[in-house]
Amino acid sequence: MTKQINTAFILGAGLGTRLRPLTVNCPKPLLTIDGRPMITYAMEQLCAIGVKRFIINTHHCPEKYKEAFTDCQWQGIPIIFRHEPVLLDAAGGIKNIEDLIASEERIIVYNGDIITNLPLAPLIEKHFVQKTEVTLALRSRGHLLNVNVDEKGFVCDMRHTLNNPGVQSCLFTGIYIIEKSFLNQLEAGKIESIVLPLIKMIKKNPRSVAGIVIDEGYWHDLGTIDEYNDFRTRGCNPLF
Repeated sequence: MTKQINTAFILGAGLGTRLRPLTVNCPKPLLTIDGRPMITYAMEQLCAIGVKRFIINTHHCPEKYKEAFTDCQWQGIPIIFRHEPVLLDAAGGIKNIEDLIASEERIIVYNGDIITNLPLAPLIEKHFVQKTEVTLALRSRGHLLNVNVDEKGFVCDMRHTLNNPGVQSCLFTGIYIIEKSFLNQLEAGKIESIVLPLIKMIKKNPRSVAGIVIDEGYWHDLGTIDEYNDFRTRGCNPLF
C-alpha cells in the first residue's frame, strides 16, 4: 500500500456564527489573510504532501466559493464542491461525500478555519504504521486539551466521555486521516459531530483510533473575531 493521500476534504460548510458580522455574507474559510482566502493556506499545505484533488462542503453562501474559485480548481488542483442544504456537521459531511471516495481510498480531513504549518508527513506515516481506520493530528499544548492518548499512541478518550485520562491530554487540531471503511460507521443524512462515532469505535476497540502529537510549527484556530483579528495583527506565532 503506497503511503499517499490523494484526496483532501476541507470542511467549509460552517455558519461562522462566532465570526459575525464578518461572515454574514461570506463563509468563514473565505475570509482573507494577507489578501487571500484562509482556505488557500490549507490547500497550499495539502498540495505539499501530494494531494491531487480537493472536496469542499458548502452550506452558507455557497455561491461565494464559485466566485472565489471560478474554474473549480486551485493551482491546477481540481475542486469538487458538495453542497449541504441542511448543515450536517463533520461526520455527516464526511458521509455525504461517500460516493466521491474510491473503495480502497483514504482521505485527509482538514477544518476550514485553521491556519497551521505543522508537518503532515508524520501523520501520514503514523496512519500507515498503525493501520487504523482513523488517525488524528494532535498537539500537546493549547486551549482545549480534551483528547487523551495511551502509552501506545492510541486515542483512549475524547471530551472526557470515557473517564480514561491515558498518559497525555492533547489538543485536537482538526486534521485527520480516515479510511473509506470508516464511513460504514456513519449514518447518511445524520447531523453528527465526528467525536461521537470515534468514541463508539474506541469503546468497541481501544486500539481503533490512532493519534500523533505534532508540536512543530504553529497552529491557530481562527473561529472567533478576536482570534481572527489577533492573527491578522500578530501573524504566525510558533508557540501555538
